[in-house]
Amino acid sequence: MLLSRVPGGLVFRGDTIEFPLPSEGCDIGTEILVRRGPNSRRKDLYQAPIGYFVRPKEDRRGQFYSLAEVRRGSIGISAVRLNCDIIRDYFYVAAFSSRAKEQPDFYEVLKTTPTASQAELRLAYKIRDLELRAAGASLRELKVTERAFNILAEPELRACYDRLLKDPNTPALFPYGGLGSLIVEGERSRDGKTFFARRILAFSPDRREQRFTVPLRNFCFYADRAIYRDARRTLEIIVDQAAMPLLWDATWNQWKHLLDATAEVRATFLQTGVYRIKDGEWTPVTWEKSLPSRIKVTLPPDINERIEAARRRHHIFGLHADFFARLRVRIEREPIAKSEIERLCDDAGIPGDFDVAQITWEADYSAFYYRELLKRTRTVYFFRDEFIFELERVIAIERPELGHATYLFARPSNMDDFLRLYASTTKQAIRANQDNIAEQVRFVGRINHGVKPETWLEALRVFLGGAV
Repeated sequence: MLLSRVPGGLVFRGDTIEFPLPSEGCDIGTEILVRRGPNSRRKDLYQAPIGYFVRPKEDRRGQFYSLAEVRRGSIGISAVRLNCDIIRDYFYVAAFSSRAKEQPDFYEVLKTTPTASQAELRLAYKIRDLELRAAGASLRELKVTERAFNILAEPELRACYDRLLKDPNTPALFPYGGLGSLIVEGERSRDGKTFFARRILAFSPDRREQRFTVPLRNFCFYADRAIYRDARRTLEIIVDQAAMPLLWDATWNQWKHLLDATAEVRATFLQTGVYRIKDGEWTPVTWEKSLPSRIKVTLPPDINERIEAARRRHHIFGLHADFFARLRVRIEREPIAKSEIERLCDDAGIPGDFDVAQITWEADYSAFYYRELLKRTRTVYFFRDEFIFELERVIAIERPELGHATYLFARPSNMDDFLRLYASTTKQAIRANQDNIAEQVRFVGRINHGVKPETWLEALRVFLGGAV
């Protein structure tokens, strides 16, 4: 049996090693218990994959502790208990030493101050990391510096650390909630179901690298940070103005839905847990958070121009709010040609370079579908939350949003009759051909919007035999 350096280097003659035999649903090597010999003074060692550490609780002796479930446990231990002072001494000090008074605090490690903003913390970390690497610092020094930044860059952990600086006996949170491989020293409870840890030897969080694109409108902007939460991916990203080089404030939330720019995110995500109420009970849900030191955000080169365009659209919508309200009521009632809408906007004194598509544009719409159909169309009509494109051979009705579909109809002999019929029915009725409506509007089929828009475009070309 092969063991890693920890706990392998701490196993001695006379010790007994327990581990689960390989079987379906059990990964060998993920759980190991090293029981000391009868004459040994050393504590037992335990390595296990742990779940989410619950928030600190106080026991009958006045000690604060956290408890984590053992995942896929197979040797009888179902939970690991850590006193908060053990968590503090492993995660919240700058060096693994018992001489706490001689250790610099995390702000001193980064050569910054407790009043530093999120962006200033990141800048301090980058400078300090460069200095250490240039000086040939040890890997341990680099890791301590990175850990200091990752604690201070997470708002909840920074608040916890600041409380610990004032009062070392304050309950310490397990950073990012746990979920990973934990190696501890301690002993089992009398019933054998709980392992009481006396010291953390190593912790390796569950993590993975991800790279994806995020619409900037999906961030929530605050004074010193921007937060992106994705319920579908179950992940969270927190960036500062150094990680994502933009100068924002909370007022961006008023007009961000008009911003048609995206950010490319490359980051390391740690698995963590959050509690959600389900069926009246608190239930743990696995979530992922970006590691502050391992996040990179790339913005489009014309981002400043796009931001100014969004601000300008927001100003125009506010200046002509009554006109746009009346126009949207009419678009909800009947299809209106884009050229007619442009004429009405011109009569209202709206600048000629204003994109009228923004009048009914929703925050989750994708410009790709709209632009691809627009450059092939003769006439565009606005109707409710859709765009009706009159192409050379077909009519395409588009709600440019992921999860929807492009509906195709054979080109009618009379466009006004088609618009009247379509406005009087629903897509559900068309799909079911209720009262022969699909035949009346000459419904051809639909193409779903997939994850890759290019696939939709290729399917459109194939579907129409190259007509589009």
